Amino acid sequence: MADTSDFKNGLVLKIDNQLQQIIEFQHVKPGKGPAFVRTKLKNVVSGKVVDKTWNAGVKVEVATVDRRDMTYLYHDGSDYIFMDGDTYDQMGIDEVKLGKGAGFLLENMQVQVAMHEGEVLYVELPVTVEIVVAQTEPGLQGDRSSAGTKPATLETGAEVQVPLFINIGDKLKIDSRDGSYLGRVNS
Repeated sequence: MADTSDFKNGLVLKIDNQLQQIIEFQHVKPGKGPAFVRTKLKNVVSGKVVDKTWNAGVKVEVATVDRRDMTYLYHDGSDYIFMDGDTYDQMGIDEVKLGKGAGFLLENMQVQVAMHEGEVLYVELPVTVEIVVAQTEPGLQGDRSSAGTKPATLETGAEVQVPLFINIGDKLKIDSRDGSYLGRVNS
């Protein structure tokens, strides 16, 4: 159990048998009336974000979430196989738990796997990943009909929008959270 004064970003609470992670919180002490805590909670399983207000001093059940550093090994059907670096145990994680991040996984990439009572909740990839462009159309100088971007397929199979000057074989820095282009990496 935790008190509202123990709230911090990333803390996972168990509310109505649902795991909710605190994204942000704010302690409010109005001039009149009792203090309260305003929180923004994200459902760990569904990803739905809700706002919730708590009276100050309320006790809330905290869920123990075990975060482990793991290495991505390979893709096998609908499962992605990861290895725990400490125990060398391998585990298959379903594509649904990975979400959009599955398109940015490279072999031997270090990720963080969050687990609760032996069940995988989510997988956190590094914020930026460096991936090579496998296929894209040549960009024509002066072609600005598409706001200066074109689709490119990465070596992992994911498709992202890139500037017109990007060519096949270029190594790009991509934001793994939303798939946005961040820049070219000089080799």
